[in-house]
Amino acid sequence: MTEPVAAYDAADLVSEPRLVVEPGVGARVAAVAAPVLEGMGYRLVRIRITGEAGCTVQIMAERPDGTMQIEDCEAISNALSPVMDVADPIQRAYRLEISSPGIDRPLVRRSDFERYTGHLVKVEMAAPHDGRKRFRGLLQGIEDGHIRVVREDAKPDHKGAQELDVLLPIEDIADAHLVLTNQLIAESMRRGRDAERERLEQEGVLPPPPPHAKKAREKRDLSKTNKPKEKAAKKSKPVPQNTKAHRLAAQNKRAAASHSTEGE
Repeated sequence: MTEPVAAYDAADLVSEPRLVVEPGVGARVAAVAAPVLEGMGYRLVRIRITGEAGCTVQIMAERPDGTMQIEDCEAISNALSPVMDVADPIQRAYRLEISSPGIDRPLVRRSDFERYTGHLVKVEMAAPHDGRKRFRGLLQGIEDGHIRVVREDAKPDHKGAQELDVLLPIEDIADAHLVLTNQLIAESMRRGRDAERERLEQEGVLPPPPPHAKKAREKRDLSKTNKPKEKAAKKSKPVPQNTKAHRLAAQNKRAAASHSTEGE
């Protein structure tokens, strides 16, 4: 239900256009960042510009399979920083931050809405739909350019009930993201396990990581050594010469010598 759709391969997922995009300055940053990410084998998820630390430009990115590791963020930051400096889409000082989409991630592509069918979502429309702009409910996939959502707050059994299922046009969506649930957390933990991911990569179920990310991971692993530290040789302690046992032995020896003398 929540796995990637089989009709997509890695190349299709990387080049798949976003359906929910940023306006204004965010759009200028996306125009610079998206080609760099795509060339590295990643997908741009979202651009967010905040006033933190003066100005912070947060770029959410992911691999085609939806995963993202620390070495991926490092590789993207190293490749994108000089390009951003030259293009200068933000004409003031800023801090660049590369991150994963997170568990309660934004949904910005058709494959996102298909992949997370069955999960709880929040949707905000740019234009009102049936008199309202905010919806919350279970995502039921895509139908002809619309997403189907089974609303949580609809009350079909009461007079004047609202429609339980709604079809929302994707082109009018301003923001859509997953809602944190136990089901979503469990799936994210499962998907994030390194051992499972590596096994699937070896079996060819998932595409391998980009070469630069793999090299960064190998370099990180090589920098850590599991070689145990050599223990310093223990210094032998001097044998005590004036213990109670020594004194008793000396006393017995003197007593034996005394008895021997008396016998003579």
